[in-house]
Amino acid sequence: MSQGTRAVFFISDGTGITAETIGRSTLTQFDVAFDAYRIPFVNSVEAAWVAVERIRDASDNNVERPIVITTVMDPLINDIFAEADALVLDAFAPFIAPLETELSVPRQRHVGRAHGLVDLAEYEARMAATNYAMTHDDGVTTDYSQAEVVLTGVSRVGKTPTCVYMALHFGVRAANYPLLPEDLETRRLPAQLDAVRERLFALTIDPLRLHQVRENRRPGSDYAKLSQCRWEVAEAERLFKRERIPVTTSTSTSVEEIASRVLDQLGIERRLM
Repeated sequence: MSQGTRAVFFISDGTGITAETIGRSTLTQFDVAFDAYRIPFVNSVEAAWVAVERIRDASDNNVERPIVITTVMDPLINDIFAEADALVLDAFAPFIAPLETELSVPRQRHVGRAHGLVDLAEYEARMAATNYAMTHDDGVTTDYSQAEVVLTGVSRVGKTPTCVYMALHFGVRAANYPLLPEDLETRRLPAQLDAVRERLFALTIDPLRLHQVRENRRPGSDYAKLSQCRWEVAEAERLFKRERIPVTTSTSTSVEEIASRVLDQLGIERRLM
């Protein structure tokens, strides 16, 4: 554990994705350094005590007591966490009582429902969209007739992870096309993109950050030179402005936020799957 950091445990009787998502989103509101750990599948008393021992170890190695954020449904298991000498927070607690009152029905303790295979059609849609994103990645396939979104931008700007995220979480068929130097030299939108401009969205990035990313990928190459990065970003941004292509920066923006901006700008309403 890092010195001067607070230990945080995201504990769930399922995958732990929900606990970690809620927990991390909440913790960003505090200017404190955290060491985060996810403990999934705590669905028995035995597993709960193993988790408690991990939390106690963290407590022994740190001045501040750990924080536990739990989405475990079984109250008997949650009670065990009280033995860990930690701040224990039930991620669902603020919502349950008001919703039970409003809906006039008690909560049903479904383990893993948030990320389980609840709707087969939705799951298949996500898998089909993910396959589409991978087969239409980086301009490998440029038939965009079935695409709902086409991302463009210079190489290493974040197009692929954004497309995969939209596919996995929203079931959106997203393709991406990299603007190569030869594309930028023409100062015109490539024909493949011009044909789908109503579904087109652009990503840009700070040249220094792009230089760092490319240098990690191809150290010492012309491709990674700062001067090359500055030229490509400047030419791409001029092209987007000239062609009136909506654009956002990926410099310090999460994939989740980029995806939300893309879907909002293009008017695609799709609930989180």
